[in-house]
Amino acid sequence: MATSHVRGDPEGKTAITVLKRAVELDSESRYQQALVCYQEGIDLLIQVRKDGKYHKQIKIEENATGFGYESLFKEYLNETVTEVWIEDPYIRQTHQLYNFLRFCEMLIKKPCKVKTIHLLTSLDKGFGKVQQSSLEEIKESLRNHGVLLEIEYSSSIHDREIRFNNGWMIKIGRGLDYFKHPQGRFSLGYCDFDLRPCHETTVDIFHNKHTRKI
Repeated sequence: MATSHVRGDPEGKTAITVLKRAVELDSESRYQQALVCYQEGIDLLIQVRKDGKYHKQIKIEENATGFGYESLFKEYLNETVTEVWIEDPYIRQTHQLYNFLRFCEMLIKKPCKVKTIHLLTSLDKGFGKVQQSSLEEIKESLRNHGVLLEIEYSSSIHDREIRFNNGWMIKIGRGLDYFKHPQGRFSLGYCDFDLRPCHETTVDIFHNKHTRKI
């Protein structure tokens, strides 16, 4: 009876997905990662039985590595993700635009089936306005991959959060811009964000079927 109830509940399905991932990692002898997924899957099941809500916090230390977008988000991305909402006031400067581009690249890879990305950001009225126009180039590139990018600007936006239509919401203190500048174009971490040192920040992860949409 309990298993049937969990499978019929969106949060329960997410818990099952995490636990399946744990089994896969276990079979690949990646025991440490498997243990983390087992623990999170069980925690999520417990939260589902309580009130359907889930909250996890990750503290990224100054100069920490191993927190590239795929490493941070892959646990919450699956084939049910078709729509994404991003609120980040600072998608302006060149490196911030590249951060957003890399995040979009992650979203169009399997197992995701993302069809629509909503971006809410602030409009740079100064020199960065020219750079920010590159968002249209990203929009066109995504369209070539069958993905619609909808861009809105707000003069009052301050919050930073990312939401997936499978119920997960991630709030990062620094938004997508939590990486330090690389030491050079030919230094480790320039291409692979897992090797890029981070600024200190906090990541709050929620799962609640009642989370709002833009």
